[in-house]
Amino acid sequence: MSQVRGSAPELTDDPSDAVEKAPAGAIGSVVVLCFGGLVASLMQTLIIPIQPDLPRLLGTSIGNASWIITATLLAAAVAMPIAGRLGDMFGKQRVLLVSAVLLTLGSLICALGDSLIPLIIGRGVQGLAMGFIPVGMSLIREITPPRITSMAVAAMSATLGVGGAIGLPLAAWIVQTWNWHALFYVAAGLGVLVTVAVLVLVPRVNDAAGGRIDIPGAIGLAVGLSAFLIAVSKANDWGWTSGATLGLGIGGILVLIGWGFFELRQREPLVDLRTTARPAVLLTNIAAAAIGFGMMAQSIVLPMLLRLPEATGYGLGQSLLAAGLWMAPGGLMMMIFAPISGILINRIGAKITLAIGAAILGFGYLLAFFLMDAAWKLMLASIVCAIGVGVGYAAMPTLIMGSVPATEAGAAVGLNGLMRSLGTTIASAVMALILASATIPLGGTEVPDESTFTWCFLVAAAAAFVGMAITLTIPSRRGSSNVPEEQPLPARS
Repeated sequence: MSQVRGSAPELTDDPSDAVEKAPAGAIGSVVVLCFGGLVASLMQTLIIPIQPDLPRLLGTSIGNASWIITATLLAAAVAMPIAGRLGDMFGKQRVLLVSAVLLTLGSLICALGDSLIPLIIGRGVQGLAMGFIPVGMSLIREITPPRITSMAVAAMSATLGVGGAIGLPLAAWIVQTWNWHALFYVAAGLGVLVTVAVLVLVPRVNDAAGGRIDIPGAIGLAVGLSAFLIAVSKANDWGWTSGATLGLGIGGILVLIGWGFFELRQREPLVDLRTTARPAVLLTNIAAAAIGFGMMAQSIVLPMLLRLPEATGYGLGQSLLAAGLWMAPGGLMMMIFAPISGILINRIGAKITLAIGAAILGFGYLLAFFLMDAAWKLMLASIVCAIGVGVGYAAMPTLIMGSVPATEAGAAVGLNGLMRSLGTTIASAVMALILASATIPLGGTEVPDESTFTWCFLVAAAAAFVGMAITLTIPSRRGSSNVPEEQPLPARS
């Protein structure tokens, strides 16, 4: 067995030795992977504090400035399944390093830019770093003993919600203390830390399955997804029945259908659709979209309600920083409940744990329906929603990885991440449509009527309960709690 540079934890081919030796080194690696996932997901909300000021700062229109948000969304959606497949083929530590470097590079491009195009490019490169999360989760199964795998995967999965939750107050504080360029310099610094930590502390294991890159498949997926997601994310600006929205939406769906037929004929496809069509995997992914819809609703609706002026009669008049701080406890609660979710997965199985998470999320939105009159009450509803997201998101990767071969784990988890992103994208468009459906005048502008917020909460609750119902139809594995079986740890290269 060859030695590897740095002080990364030593792995062994003896399973009995693995249980004895792995935990200290494995836990350090898990901490690094969770930190990297946290930083990658934080990029999704980093820009929110300056979003209303972007047209003025960059000398462009509101419509053009919105592409800075859309670029990150598109890049992340495309990157997750592709990065997962590349990790399966060429080794997960290598892909993690590339993702961390992309995060740093994209942040520097944004930090040094003063116009629209550099920020769109930089934000797109930042979005590619989201591939870190599915690759990291699939690597955890390989470097941790089975008794801690569920909790480790749960913690990594929870970073998807935690990063987004803490990103808002952190970014608001940075902007108020320095300027908007500082946002991206801080992000670049975090990217460097992640890169060094992955290089030094995350083991390189012999997990490369080899194969060829399905370039036509990657292009087809990127084109189809981009067209469809642009149509959904821009529908409220362009009009849901406009030629651009319908053309891109229908065109994207047709491209994805053609891509699916193409992938089914490949010996080494980018995504093995036959594997993902297994009931356990397919239903988990559909539930992921529904729960992702539910998660995104609180990220949009609650901050808006907190920030609306009290003059509306229902707005809570909070500053951007204060609104972020009211939301922050929810993000922290996701991380606290990650190990609890791992315990539940080990004891009652990932399927029931996911259903419980979806039910808690739906209940949180019903609470919000009745707790709209004070910031602290909305915080309580946000915490309940966050617990549901944390528990549910933690269970999804375990369900997926327990149903696919180890050589396809990265791609399968990446596709699951894509389905979550699809749910959040659709939620953004639907919530915006509902909020715009009834408005009241305020200071020369129009703001959402109180009734639209109640409808948003009800729709989000319904999505969460639909996710719960779908989860309960997932076939259970006989004699298993959906915890990955113990396998000899692969040798280091």
